[in-house]
Amino acid sequence: MKRVYAREEVCVGCKLCEVYCAAAHSEYPKDIVKAYLKQKTKPVPRILVEDNLSISFALQCRHCDEAPCTKACITGAMQKDLVTGIVRNDEDRCVGCWTCILACPFGAIRRDNQGHKVASKCDLCSSGADDLDAPSVPVCVQNCPNRALQFMDSILGEEE
Repeated sequence: MKRVYAREEVCVGCKLCEVYCAAAHSEYPKDIVKAYLKQKTKPVPRILVEDNLSISFALQCRHCDEAPCTKACITGAMQKDLVTGIVRNDEDRCVGCWTCILACPFGAIRRDNQGHKVASKCDLCSSGADDLDAPSVPVCVQNCPNRALQFMDSILGEEE
């Protein structure tokens, strides 16, 4: 399965990945200005840039093979798609108990406090296996000016 990998050696912490991600998951997925200015609640990015002095990198869901968030979810809202391998949160089923946040070993799941208090996480810009409108490459990767985010099967030296 393809995943997003961060290359901290070229990340400058511009946070454009966060901007494009938030817009893509807003009411105006194709228009950043409308997403930030016209939407009632500010869109929440599903990727987070961590930085400390000169080091920065993007943090997002790893879509783990044995996703502990899916096992921790008390309502079954957090599920792994058996076809695509993408771990998604069904926001209609999520009750905001945050057990997935506690279970995630990477800290890649966040609280979405902007609307209906649900868990927010990377979905690789796809809402399902039959999502024909989904980009073939996540918007965070498409819009990274330094190619600090890569969408590929595995990083060099890592086995599948």
